[in-house]
Amino acid sequence: MTQVPSVLTIAGTDPSGGAGIQADLKTFQELKSYGMSVITTVVAQNTTGVQDVHHLPIQMIEQQLESVITDIPVHAFKTGMIAHIDMMKVIAEKIPKLDAPYVMDPVMVATSGDPLIEEKARLYLREKLLPLTTLVTPNIPEAEYITGDKIDTTDDMKQAAEQIVVNFGANGALIKGGHLKGDAVDFLYDGTSMHTFSSKRIDTTNTHGTGCTYSAAITAYLSQGLPLQKAVEKAKHFVTAAIKHSFSIGSGNGPTNHWASREERVKR
Repeated sequence: MTQVPSVLTIAGTDPSGGAGIQADLKTFQELKSYGMSVITTVVAQNTTGVQDVHHLPIQMIEQQLESVITDIPVHAFKTGMIAHIDMMKVIAEKIPKLDAPYVMDPVMVATSGDPLIEEKARLYLREKLLPLTTLVTPNIPEAEYITGDKIDTTDDMKQAAEQIVVNFGANGALIKGGHLKGDAVDFLYDGTSMHTFSSKRIDTTNTHGTGCTYSAAITAYLSQGLPLQKAVEKAKHFVTAAIKHSFSIGSGNGPTNHWASREERVKR
């Protein structure tokens, strides 16, 4: 029997479908990995921002993890929104059981600017979870928080990527350049080499869930056995197409288009 690559997301929800668990599962499905999810927080949000949050009891988060781990192989997993330290501790305890590549999307604020995790949790994430990661995928504000340094240039981005690996123990760091002007350039430091991934900047405000989608795509490709650099390269193409063909849905920042790459393949 052929084994299907299975991938797990541990994150919060988005009832409007553009980010969080919903975006991750859409991405996994498009990239032909079997998607599973553990919900940490139920978030009332839409394209305009976050209206409310409800954190699940720690026991329920732990039981969800156990339900997956004891039944289905996990070939790669990612975390998104982990709101407080108790959640992080439970996840950290389960990571050895998962025994699979771990991609961390260090979700700290929403695209709208709303804070999504507590200050103490940010510190725990940086000090305890980062060393467990295969890859962490911060945008520039998140990378600034992790390193404590201002990032204004591409050289700053490269330095931050190296610092997150060397000083904070991550096995790989992908710094995303969406907040700088010019082309959308990302830098991956894998502990040995620096790799550059570039695409033309797309003039759109429909970027809701971009970070979730990008990290989910990387996780899906890792679940299929691709090496890290190739997984990031293919994920970059996927998220670029998703932004290029994004939706003007809602009255705020619209979502990316998770089936855009499928349509582009058909056109070719």
